[in-house]
Amino acid sequence: MIEDYNHKEYPKTRARHDFWGQVKRTVHGKAVSQEQIDMIVKAIKDGLLLSPEDTLLDIGCGNGALSQYLFSEVSQFHGVDFSEYLIGIAKEYFEKAPDFTFQGIDAVSYVNSGANPESFTKCLCYGAFTYFSYEDSEKVLSGLSGRYRNLQLVYIGNLPDRERAHLFYPEDKDFSGLLDDRNSPIGIWRSKDEFTQLAQRNGWAIEFYEMPGEFYAAYYRYDAILRRPEK
Repeated sequence: MIEDYNHKEYPKTRARHDFWGQVKRTVHGKAVSQEQIDMIVKAIKDGLLLSPEDTLLDIGCGNGALSQYLFSEVSQFHGVDFSEYLIGIAKEYFEKAPDFTFQGIDAVSYVNSGANPESFTKCLCYGAFTYFSYEDSEKVLSGLSGRYRNLQLVYIGNLPDRERAHLFYPEDKDFSGLLDDRNSPIGIWRSKDEFTQLAQRNGWAIEFYEMPGEFYAAYYRYDAILRRPEK
């Protein structure tokens, strides 16, 4: 199970309408601008090649504030998150049943037991993957590869680059003990080589996407796009 008390409780410390603060989409504690959100949305749409024929699975969807921007691009959407609190907000403010829905469940449980896996054609995991344990990361990617036979693309966004951690932390801070700790504020840091190996072990080919230089986290994060290997 992907469970952590601090990550689960943190959203409750922010105002109920502070959607970006709840999911730590912030800089120095303040919500990022709409221009920053627009860059994220464009990257996801372009990376997943979304179309009206797609059914999108959003793993670690949080409160749905980002998910809502993708509803107009697909025919159906289902978001899952381990935080019942955030899912409650998603259902209150963003759900449009029956086609655009949210569910409170952890990623491993859903990927390996969710109903109708063959219905999904695209998958998003933005900002959540870094908080999965090493074991659960493998289970999520292998489950998506095995059960979701019609899944074409998986977009995993906002991954912290282990080789650029020194650009994020202050020069006088020893951050070595944080890089493998999924319960730290940033979660697990992986190099692109490490992520490539993780993807390939679990049945995926991979390419990387770098956000524009003006993106607030471009200097230490990257995105990964997974697809079925060519036969």
